[in-house]
Amino acid sequence: MDILYWIIIGITFLVSFIALIYPILPGVLFLAAGFVIYGLAFSFEPFTPFFIIVQVLLFISLFIVDYVGNAYAVKKKGGSKAALWGSTIGLIVGPFVIPVAGILLGPFIGAVVAEMIFQRKGLKPAVSIGIGTVLAFVGTTLIKVLTQAIMIGYFYFQVL
Repeated sequence: MDILYWIIIGITFLVSFIALIYPILPGVLFLAAGFVIYGLAFSFEPFTPFFIIVQVLLFISLFIVDYVGNAYAVKKKGGSKAALWGSTIGLIVGPFVIPVAGILLGPFIGAVVAEMIFQRKGLKPAVSIGIGTVLAFVGTTLIKVLTQAIMIGYFYFQVL
């Protein structure tokens, strides 16, 4: 039975990384679910107060990086809230409409279209904002991959 629990924990961790590409999935919740499943299946004893504080701070940082990174890039490129909304909608819809490439094209197209329609910007500035949103997405995704890997590594260090 222990092997089954470890497989389930591993799957929850894997899904948390898949959620970085398909943001409709609640990646952070899958990561937390892996910790809770371990506690229920084996023991919560390895989860010291220090462990919990570190994990909570890293969970919070995942949300902050996601929001602040995209908002900063859009603002730096001269984009509006419409571009933020457009890129977010594109990020959610893109991977389902255009598998694989949609993860980058969705936010780009969403930001460009939003800027052109709602802010009446020309193609060139809208494209610049779109490129900024894609670069922000790639950058924040890399930071989130690293953060999640640290969280999972720390979990294994604590429980094994």
